This record gives sequence, C-alpha cells and structure tokens, in this order.
Amino acid sequence: MSVSLQNTHIGFYSEDIPFWQELARQSTGSILELGCGTGRVLLPMAQSGRRVYGIDNERGVLALLRSRITPDQKKYARILQADTAAFHFDLHFGLIIVPCNTYSSFSNKTRRRTLSSVRFHLHEDGVFALSLPNPTTLKHLPARSEPEVEEIFPHPLDGEPVQVSSSWELSDRFITVQWHYDHLLPDGGIERSSTQIKHNLISTRDYLAEIQSAGFIINNTYGNYDRSPHRQDSPNLIILASKI
Repeated sequence: MSVSLQNTHIGFYSEDIPFWQELARQSTGSILELGCGTGRVLLPMAQSGRRVYGIDNERGVLALLRSRITPDQKKYARILQADTAAFHFDLHFGLIIVPCNTYSSFSNKTRRRTLSSVRFHLHEDGVFALSLPNPTTLKHLPARSEPEVEEIFPHPLDGEPVQVSSSWELSDRFITVQWHYDHLLPDGGIERSSTQIKHNLISTRDYLAEIQSAGFIINNTYGNYDRSPHRQDSPNLIILASKI
C-alpha cells in the first residue's frame, strides 16, 4: 500500500477548518469543494448534516478519501472524479469553495475556466469562496531559500518519523515551493519523496479584477481565517464573491 506523504502532511493542518464550517452554516443548499483531496476540509463540513460534494482530478487521492468516510459522513458526502476547472453537473450549490491555496496554482486559462464553471453552478444567492497565499507578502520574500525543517510527523503506515523540509525560489511571475519528506527508518536509512507547487504572483487587484470580469461581485476580502481585514502584509488572501 502506498500513501501520499504530502496529503498526510496537509491533513494535520486545521487552522482554517472553523472558517469553512462557518461559511457552510451561513449558506443554504448543497456545498461543493473543488480540489477536495483526501477530505481535510470536506469531511468536517459533512459532519454538519449538510450535503457536501467534493471533486478532484486524482483517482488515487479520492480512493483514500472514500476509505476515510465514516458511516455518518457517508450520508452527506458525495465524492466525484472530475476536472476541477471544467465540470458540469445538473446541480446548483449555495456554497462553492476552493481552499488550500489551490486557486493560485492554476494557470490563467484554468482560472478562467474554473470561474465559468463556478458561476454556472452557483445559486443566484450563493457564495463563492477561495483562499490563497497573499501575493504581496510572497513578492517580498528573498529570491530563494535554503531547505529548512518545518516539522516531524509519524508515518501513517509504520509510525516512524517523517521529517518535512521546504524551500522556495522566487521569480517575477511565480514562487515555486518545494517540499522534501524524509522517512527516517529504524536502521538509519532515509526514504525521500519530494513535491513542488508553483503559485502565480499576480497582484491582489488583478485576482479581484479577473473574478469580477467573470460575472461576480466581491463581497469580502480577508487576510486570515479569523476574518481580519486583508492588508499588504497579511498571510492570506481570502475572497468571498457572489454572482452579479
């Protein structure tokens, strides 16, 4: 059995969960998460008793998610493999979310297709919400960093420590973040797996403009999951929008 150490690592992060749960409580109708992965956000929302749909491109990730769904959650969670940028269902949703910094990793074309699909599937009084790292903050980072250990977590199969280190490289248009996962074996050996994600560094103004040009009104922007106002030095850019 193989596991994704990146998905295991992300699964330990929970700071944003109350934010998404509160949005779910404030919405009406079904909920859709784009890029649901292993269900870090989706499963807690399903516990609220609301019908929650999750779509993702990766079959293996969705198989892991399905194996984690409890009988109580199964009543409300619906998992589908689909293109997160160009999906089509005979359903409309009161809340559509793109959490986990996914939106800024999309290309310009993919973001346009995503916005079109979201608008088609959103109720007239529904809310579209997304989160990404604050591009202004990222642009002020040094051009590159050396790998630095972030944390250690137990391997999901054998319990041995997995050491997580990360680094980045910055250009005018992108920041590329690389993670190394070092599985520390009892005999002193190390099994390393690595992954990287590239985030676009277009300005906050441009992100808001492209959402508005796709037929949305910007309702709120936050700088963190405590709903503090978005500022130039905020860690996040969180956008809530509705259809015109």
